[in-house]
Amino acid sequence: MKQIFQNLKTGEVTLPEIPLPQVGPRNVLIQGRYSLISLGTEKMLLDFGKSSWVGKALSHPEKVEQVISKIKTDGILPTVAAVKNKLDRPLPLGYSHVGVVIAVGNQVKNMRVGDRVVSNGPHAEVVNVTENLCARIPDNVSDQEASFTIISSIGLQGIRLLSPNLGETVVVIGLGLIGQLSVQLLLANGVRVIGFDLDPRKVEQAKAAGAEAIVVGENNPIEMVMNLTHNLGADGVLITASTKNSGPSHWAPQMCRQRGKVVLVGVVDLDFRREDFYEKEINFQVSCSYGPGRYDSTYEEKNIDYPYGLVRWTENRNFQTILSLLSQKKLDVKTLIDKEIEFEKAAEVYQTLGENQSTLGIILRYSQDIQKIQTISLSHPPRLEGKIRIGFIGAGNFASAKLLPILQKNTEVDLVTIASAHGSNSFFQGNKYGFRQCSSDWKSVIADPQINTIFIATPHHLHAPMVIQALQAGKHVFVEKPLCINLHELKEIEEILEKDHQGVELCVGFNRRYSSLVLKMKELIKPLAAPLSMIITINAGSVDADHWIQDGERGGGRLVGEGCHFIDLARYLVGHPVKQVHSFFSSASEKRDTFTLQMIFNDGSLATIHYFSNGNRDFPKERVEVFSAGKVIVLDNFRNLKGFGFKNFSKMKVMTMDKGHEQLISKFFLSLQRKSERPMTKEEILESSKWSLIANESKHFDVKT
Repeated sequence: MKQIFQNLKTGEVTLPEIPLPQVGPRNVLIQGRYSLISLGTEKMLLDFGKSSWVGKALSHPEKVEQVISKIKTDGILPTVAAVKNKLDRPLPLGYSHVGVVIAVGNQVKNMRVGDRVVSNGPHAEVVNVTENLCARIPDNVSDQEASFTIISSIGLQGIRLLSPNLGETVVVIGLGLIGQLSVQLLLANGVRVIGFDLDPRKVEQAKAAGAEAIVVGENNPIEMVMNLTHNLGADGVLITASTKNSGPSHWAPQMCRQRGKVVLVGVVDLDFRREDFYEKEINFQVSCSYGPGRYDSTYEEKNIDYPYGLVRWTENRNFQTILSLLSQKKLDVKTLIDKEIEFEKAAEVYQTLGENQSTLGIILRYSQDIQKIQTISLSHPPRLEGKIRIGFIGAGNFASAKLLPILQKNTEVDLVTIASAHGSNSFFQGNKYGFRQCSSDWKSVIADPQINTIFIATPHHLHAPMVIQALQAGKHVFVEKPLCINLHELKEIEEILEKDHQGVELCVGFNRRYSSLVLKMKELIKPLAAPLSMIITINAGSVDADHWIQDGERGGGRLVGEGCHFIDLARYLVGHPVKQVHSFFSSASEKRDTFTLQMIFNDGSLATIHYFSNGNRDFPKERVEVFSAGKVIVLDNFRNLKGFGFKNFSKMKVMTMDKGHEQLISKFFLSLQRKSERPMTKEEILESSKWSLIANESKHFDVKT
């Protein structure tokens, strides 16, 4: 199947052949018929991609602050690499897709194969969306008409925030596609509409729909509104323009009556003047896309709807409203269609997108003759010297930033297949890092007889099932931490490891123990022959409550997902099994991501792990302090190591943050070739994993202040 992508670094638009996505349990797989190009949004993304580094920075100053902060903590080279990696990830374009359902997940309730639906899926021959993000199309609504549903819902949500009453006057600033649709929706609601735009053709289009529309530049917008409302002002203003100009944000409050409303749907410079709003007590609000539920992972990813009586209009109910209006012929979108183009020619369309400012609706028409394959060959030849033949599952940010560059540099491994659920990530990362194939089917990667080593870098809830299946298939496994997210999974893995699997190796991504500075700490600690007292402080930073790692079912929570790193680090430095772990969670954080762990080891050593999400990002992210036999060792942010009380050691520094990723993977490969011992024993892996899971279930979670 083919899909449209834009490279954010260069602005180039491509139409590659990628693997057919896997349908998830809550998802719907839809074969495309039509999709609508959103000229405003997609042109803005194209302009961003084509701009220089300076232009990109100026358009997102808040990101510059984050980059500066990362330089302070991580160093220049890792920060530059992270920025480049972020910009090098192609962005799917489009969000107004119409097609026919070809597969549904086992938890989908209201969709069936064969249903004709609209969704917010991208421009692609096949899209994979959750059930709440698509709606069934009435029989008397054509595919072309239905393709306007999602973008119409953006205007509809802005109107819902204005909540105009019958007979009121609303001004629409910006008569592009969303503006034109908003005009029709307002008129259908019995509202008088005054519209403004720079383009005479768009003004005429709005007039034909029934609005009083005016060309900006020929008239003073504020004076015109006052004249048309007998100096009373409009009841509300809907800003649907897309411009870097601050004019609309200045005009809108001055056009309003006393206590009028201004709702921003488009993108304009918000250079507000206080007096414009103060004197009339104007209400201002920004509309969020299609409506309630947008960007809420519980709604969009888990398909959990809001109660109808409490949240009348969700994004899905807005979709249904638009489809109903189209069915009743109260919304006419046919007059807004300027071009209908074959999907195969879409890349050519984007080269000239926006050149004609009068263009409104461009729809893409899909062929029904497409390739529905889940594994695609890439152009990279096999590395014949590579005896370690790798299947890599997961192609997200961490994999592309940390693991894949390491594998690419290692000439002793053969990169066979990379897989990701949606297929697109595996295609781009597979091409970038030299894999022979890309796929959307992880099970086929594990089953492939030519692959002998599996790397797993997926969301945490998939780790255990993939580890179990790979070990049972006789494959070596490198899995990113955590090994699993519950004790039941751990027990199942332990039982498999106890059986003879013909020398199959398991390694978990506890990389910090292989940092060059941690190895030096271990070297300094070993001769002391005395118990250690250790403090590990992690200034972890806040993660949104709806981030997948906070989800107990998907990420396991931050103690399981990230805290296991530091349990393993303490275990490694002490060199003795853990006897007890006590955990204490701050009652100030409902997310359970601010906690302290107290560890006691068999040799009498103590470790306290402070994992705090409530700090400041300018403070170093990680610090390890070890006290023993009259000596102290301090590791700061995996860049600086200081010793106190040692005769032959005072400090050690590395140029860039070294957390041991490359050293761990190198050690793993050497162990597979029987040139080195295992990076960590089976007992250490199970122990660190077990204690993180037990600590996460601790009853000591209510710390009163």
